[in-house]
Amino acid sequence: MEVPLPHLTIHHRTTYQYREPVQLGPHRLMLRPRESRDLRIISTTLAISPEATITWAQDVAGNAVATATFQTITDRLVISCSTEVELSAAVWPVFDIAALAISFPFRYSDEDWTDLGALTVMQHADPVGRLASWAQGFVLGSSTDTLSLLKDLSAGVSGALAYETRDDEGTQSPLESLDRRAGSCRDFAVLFAEAVRSLGFGARLVSGYLHDPGEALMGSQGTGTTHAWAEVFVPGAGWITFDPTNRSIGGANLIPVAMVRDIAQSVPVSGSYVGQPKAFELMSVEISVAAA
Repeated sequence: MEVPLPHLTIHHRTTYQYREPVQLGPHRLMLRPRESRDLRIISTTLAISPEATITWAQDVAGNAVATATFQTITDRLVISCSTEVELSAAVWPVFDIAALAISFPFRYSDEDWTDLGALTVMQHADPVGRLASWAQGFVLGSSTDTLSLLKDLSAGVSGALAYETRDDEGTQSPLESLDRRAGSCRDFAVLFAEAVRSLGFGARLVSGYLHDPGEALMGSQGTGTTHAWAEVFVPGAGWITFDPTNRSIGGANLIPVAMVRDIAQSVPVSGSYVGQPKAFELMSVEISVAAA
């Protein structure tokens, strides 16, 4: 008997409130999940108040980006996106890693190395090699099983940091995270990605949604929330998903929206307004991820 694939509905609502009417500038929206072999979009609706002109494009990484432009002066902006998806990622994935990459260290092919480009380059300063040394500590001998190394590093990040909810903007640098020994899911993801890059792997940061019907996973608020994790490119297997916040591998409970070099490129909603500096009053975000 064929097991039905889980259908999930994601509601993401962002509200901006202003103390007086303002002229809204263009707003950049990254809210549409990325379709793949493991995820199919059944339907998606984007609603904005006040009325806006919406144009769609793909950025350099292939993420869907909507730009909303406004003509109306307003004291309130509401952006709502509802998407129904079919998620088929395996709970216990098996990776067919190429023979040349089963053991670390290995060398990417010239073609892969060229295409991975900046994804192999550390994005945060490590002036005395402290992060690189920390990552090297997970390499067991001159020939280490590649997948085991990556799993150990992911677990190592979770062991080094205590999870905390941080609502302030921005992400800690990897060295800040190691010093503070605490961070949010995006801090976990950045530390892991930078650590594997220091070892020569290509890695990208991913932002999206965490589906947690049991409400047992780190980073969860209710049955669903925004979340951040990372992917590492391994020849043969391709991009392998690691969620260091939850010490998990594979995307069974993850719904990707943006895949980026730097986590700052994955902000779901960004924009501007013309008005008094103190006109901005508050921003609120409501998210739910539930079975359709």
